[in-house]
Amino acid sequence: MANTDSINVRVLSLNCWGIRYLSKHCLQRYAMIGDMLCKEEHDIVLLQEVWSEKDYLSLKKKLACSHPHSHYFKSGVIGSGLAIFSKHRIHDTFLFRYSLNGYPYMAHHGDWFGGKAVGMAILNIGSLTANVYVTHLHAEYCRDKDSYLPHRVVQAWELQQFIRHTSAGADVVILGGDLNMHPQDLGNRLLRSYTGLRDSYLETAKFDGCEDGVTLIADNPFISKKELGPFEKGIRIDYILFKGSSKADLYCDFMSTTKGSVHDHPFPYSDHEALTAGLRLETLTPTGTGSDRQSKNQASDAGKLAELVDIVTEARTEVKVGLHCAERMRYTASRTGVMGLALLFLELAIAAVPWLALGAEQPFPRTSFYLLAALCFAILLTTSLLYIFYTMELKSLQSAEDQMRLAVGSLQEKLRGFPLAQPHNAQRRPPEGHDLSAFNPEE
Repeated sequence: MANTDSINVRVLSLNCWGIRYLSKHCLQRYAMIGDMLCKEEHDIVLLQEVWSEKDYLSLKKKLACSHPHSHYFKSGVIGSGLAIFSKHRIHDTFLFRYSLNGYPYMAHHGDWFGGKAVGMAILNIGSLTANVYVTHLHAEYCRDKDSYLPHRVVQAWELQQFIRHTSAGADVVILGGDLNMHPQDLGNRLLRSYTGLRDSYLETAKFDGCEDGVTLIADNPFISKKELGPFEKGIRIDYILFKGSSKADLYCDFMSTTKGSVHDHPFPYSDHEALTAGLRLETLTPTGTGSDRQSKNQASDAGKLAELVDIVTEARTEVKVGLHCAERMRYTASRTGVMGLALLFLELAIAAVPWLALGAEQPFPRTSFYLLAALCFAILLTTSLLYIFYTMELKSLQSAEDQMRLAVGSLQEKLRGFPLAQPHNAQRRPPEGHDLSAFNPEE
């Protein structure tokens, strides 16, 4: 392949922390973000936690000149919080909502109420087709006892599946968002290994930002040091990932992050730092060596396949842990429901005493009787809803585990060098009486 053209694309990703009436200085920060985006003039802007559509519309109005094309992805009770602004025309969009996203009774975390998802937009950048993705995965609230880890692993699994299956015809793939995972976390390794996406921080030729590229820093006034745990300097959980294709090579020429404070303002844009990646797209033209290059790439993929088998196996193990936990919680809910039902039957039996024994008085005060009945109904209703929820969780975890089992088998087949479900590619036997060396199965 030979280079024919080069296009520079600046991409920004930012978790805006835009919870109206709860996030500090929300309206002022949105005004600051809008001013910054107008000034910097990024080609593509990927935003997360824009929970209010009013805030999105306000940004859309402000960025009408610099970013005339935009889309807001709607999902869940309070929305997905995902938005994209672009200088390039958006031709198509799609939203995929993750099957698992926390627990409804963990209201103080709030992830379940936000429809965590991945949004896709298809753009044309010059002559190239670009699939741009923006996402926000479930937060990690306690690293030592992370009860949400199976959910986040399944989200990473579904994210890589969605990207692989929707980007087959794309020349350029860009993913930005708050993954809520450290660089070497299981879900992160699964995502990057399976899709081939490259981390702009690791690939950049020039970097200007926080040390080690961290995006949650201790110096941010909106961040509590308790949130960082043992990571005193901060953690890197926001990413811009990218990859090219046979038609285009992608390079990251520079990357930068904000550093907490904003000049002439008393507080930063968000509790997360904004990421900017300067990508260079080089279009390629065929020169007749593509098949040779492809064969060389295939020959060097054995090590990557072996690593991917280990990663998927590890993810499958983590999902099985989530399965056991969900089964235990469903059993607890059903047992509690049975106890509530037994209590209700007992109360009904006591209520029937005056009817069966004529003239007998009700052994319990009426008020206590009604309160006990209300408690029984509340237990039954709550446990029934929890049973349904845990059953749905089990189905999603089982589905992901089944998919991972099939994927491991497929990858192991490739490692052994056997064709996958392609009988027409199997080697043909030479006719009797013919020399084996004279028979070429490739002919």
